[in-house]
Amino acid sequence: MEQRISLVTLGVADLGRARRFYEGLGWRGQEVEETVFFQAGGGALVLWARDRLAADSGLADDQPPGFSGVVLAHNVRSRDEVDDVMAAAGSAGGVVTRPAAETFYGGYAGVFTDPDGHAWEVAHNPGFTLEDDGSLTLPDFGTS
Repeated sequence: MEQRISLVTLGVADLGRARRFYEGLGWRGQEVEETVFFQAGGGALVLWARDRLAADSGLADDQPPGFSGVVLAHNVRSRDEVDDVMAAAGSAGGVVTRPAAETFYGGYAGVFTDPDGHAWEVAHNPGFTLEDDGSLTLPDFGTS
C-alpha cells in the first residue's frame, strides 16, 4: 500500500446543510448521486449521509455523540490566515471549540467543528513547509 490518503469521507446528518457549511468557507463542491465532492489539493473531501456511509463500510452507526477520535487539519501560511479561517467557520455555522492561540510547538492554531461535529484544526506551523499548491512537506524529525 502506498503511503497516501486519497479521499476523506465525512458522514453527515443533512447533506444540504453540510454542503452549505463548506461552501460558506469558500469551498466549491459537485453533487453526484446524493454525494458531494470537494477537490482538496491532491485529494478530495467527500460528504455523504452518515447512515449510508456506515452501512457501506459494514459498520453500525451507534457511536454516541461527542469526540470521534479524529481531527482533520488545515494548515495555512500565516497567523492571520488562521484567524480568517476560524472567523469564516464561525460565520458559516461552525462552533469554535478552541480559539486560535499560541501552540507548544511555536505555531498558532484553533479548532472548530462543522455542523455534524467533525473537528478541524486550523494551524500555522512554521516548521511545516506549504508548497504553492498547498501540499504539506514534513520536516526531517531526525528519528527513525
